[in-house]
Amino acid sequence: MNDNMFCYQCSQAVQGEGCTKIGVCGKNETLARLQDNLIFAAKGIAAYNYQMEEFGKVDEEVNKFITKALYSTLTNVNFDIQSFIEMALEAGQINIKVMDGLKQAHRENYGEPEPKEVPKGASKGHGILVTGHDLKVLEELLKQTEGKGINIYTHSEMLIAHGYPGLNKYEHLKGQLGGPWFDQKEIFEKYEIPVLVTTNCGLIPKESYKDRIYTSGIAQLPEVPHIDDYDFSDIITQALELPELEEEENKTSYMTGFGKDTVLSLADKIKELVLAGKIKQFFVMGGCDVPNPAMSYYTDFAKQLPEDTIIISVGCGKYRFNDLDLGDIEGIPRHIDLGQCNDAIVGAEILTALTEVFDMGLNDLPVTFVLSWMEQKAVSILWSLLALGLTNIHIGPILPAWVDETILNVLVDNFDLKLISNPEEDIKNILG
Repeated sequence: MNDNMFCYQCSQAVQGEGCTKIGVCGKNETLARLQDNLIFAAKGIAAYNYQMEEFGKVDEEVNKFITKALYSTLTNVNFDIQSFIEMALEAGQINIKVMDGLKQAHRENYGEPEPKEVPKGASKGHGILVTGHDLKVLEELLKQTEGKGINIYTHSEMLIAHGYPGLNKYEHLKGQLGGPWFDQKEIFEKYEIPVLVTTNCGLIPKESYKDRIYTSGIAQLPEVPHIDDYDFSDIITQALELPELEEEENKTSYMTGFGKDTVLSLADKIKELVLAGKIKQFFVMGGCDVPNPAMSYYTDFAKQLPEDTIIISVGCGKYRFNDLDLGDIEGIPRHIDLGQCNDAIVGAEILTALTEVFDMGLNDLPVTFVLSWMEQKAVSILWSLLALGLTNIHIGPILPAWVDETILNVLVDNFDLKLISNPEEDIKNILG
């Protein structure tokens, strides 16, 4: 951890290059880092806000906050450290609101998710692969390809689409190809079908598949066709021109689609098992996967958890353990996948409901958070958890680079945030 800063947003930047110790304006490194933190959180909020607005939902409170957050980081506007901590918590509250709005849009258009076993691998026939998070784009593609002999596959965080009744009603939504976002260069090259990139998590393509990749919505890639109006005729034409995929043998599968209604329908059984000592602890393992060997922590953590524990997952971090057969506890799956990173709001809904079932506060529930992070959406979600007053949060394996010792101390002292160490030691400390 270093205590330097970097800011080059005004003409006073040292030697015209940037301030690295203290700003010429007077801000210190902690203030500079808290400003960066707020900008990152605002970016995360904007991502969910953009997707929500695709469904015609507009929230002026969200838009006003993004404006205030960005304006507060302008040169010579705000030098008060405490106010930036307060705004970070406000960002968390606003992010809860926008995640809830997006979730309501998904439910209104596609229904409440239901558990679904999703085949992993190709089926015989033409195909198109969709990556990212944008369910609206996927829906429009499904409509336009219906009855045309084209199978539609999901990649990475689009997996949850299979759990929505309004999307899995399309019989040509066939399955999942690949896992987390960073395997795409291998997966997109392996399966010679067109690829549609939505939202973030798209990478600059390799030449081997650059001629069959497209973007839609907010996502754009250099020298790649962009589809702005949901007219997917070009990608459909190419899909039919390319050779059919062969049926893959020995397919595996992923489970997903555990919505709020499904989980809460098990609430009485969960309470019974907890009171009987048959379920000792729930672990919310959420966040992003990254191509870092240290991420094996989450695989090892899941493997080493006792059989009287249950994992609730959100985000693509689940790909570190969702191929493990963890079994069940008297019919309650030991791995419950809620969906995309924005489905953290479903986790909040479930925990809030469980406080009533168990008649106890949020932090008294037998729940521990073990979170990974990759980018700015995860920052907004972390502040959402902190804004809810949740403690017992463990993060890693990489500490955010803008967190200096002062900020870390605030997070530890005020919110009881913990850094992960190794699975065996952490599990022992958590479970006692």
